[in-house]
Amino acid sequence: MEKTTLAYRRVLLKLSGEALAGQAGRGLDFDVIKSVGRSVKVCVEMGVQIGIVTGGGNYWRGVKDGGGKMERSRADQMGMLATVMNSLAIAEALEQLDVPVRVQTMLDMPRVAESYSYGRAMHHLEKGRVVVFGGGSGNPYFSTDSAAALKAAEIGADILLMAKNIDGVYTADPKLDPTAVRLDELRYDRILEEHLNVIDSTAACLLRDNDIPTMIFALEPPENIARVVCGERIGTIVR
Repeated sequence: MEKTTLAYRRVLLKLSGEALAGQAGRGLDFDVIKSVGRSVKVCVEMGVQIGIVTGGGNYWRGVKDGGGKMERSRADQMGMLATVMNSLAIAEALEQLDVPVRVQTMLDMPRVAESYSYGRAMHHLEKGRVVVFGGGSGNPYFSTDSAAALKAAEIGADILLMAKNIDGVYTADPKLDPTAVRLDELRYDRILEEHLNVIDSTAACLLRDNDIPTMIFALEPPENIARVVCGERIGTIVR
C-alpha cells in the first residue's frame, strides 16, 4: 500500500490486556502479539507514526481484582505494573520483526525502560520508531482508557484506535440481546449524557475537548489495524 492511501499519519493504538491474552483470557498469547506486531509493521512501513498504550486486565484489574481487599491506590499501582509487562512483550515482538521501538514508562524504572519524556517520545515518533507507553497514566484512579486519551492528546494523534474483543459499539450487549445493532457512529456527548459503558467519562471528556476521534474495532484479525489507518470503517467511530 502506498503512503498516499493513509487516512491518518499519527495514531495512538490502545490494546486491551484481554485482547493480548487471546482465547485463554489470562496471561499472554504470543501468536496474537506477533500478529499485532506484523500489522503495526505494515503501518510503520506505510509511514504511520504509532504510539501504543496497553491495558493490564490480562494480569490484574485494580478496581475489580483489588476492590474491597486492598487500598485503591496500591491496587491501581499493581495494574500499572501489569501494563509495563504487556508493553515489554509488545516491544519484544516488534523487535523480532525488525520494527524500531522504544518503551517509555510513567513510573521510573530506568533499568527496564525509558522514563516518559514528551520531547524524546516525539523524537522517536518522528524517526519512525514505535513508542509503547507503559504504566498507564502513572496515577491511581485513572483507567488505561484515560491514559490512552491523554497520550493521544499529548502526541497530537489524528485518531485514537481502540482494538478490543468486540467489533464496535452496540445498542445492547450482543451476547445477551440478539436484536442488538452495531452503531457506525457515536458522539462523546451521548456517552457522557447516557452513561454508556464504551469508554470511561474522563477519557470521553478529554477526547471531546481536544477534538480527537476514536475508532473502536475488533483486534481479530490484527490486520484491522492497517485497514483502519487506510480509512476503512470497520467498527464504530466516536466523535
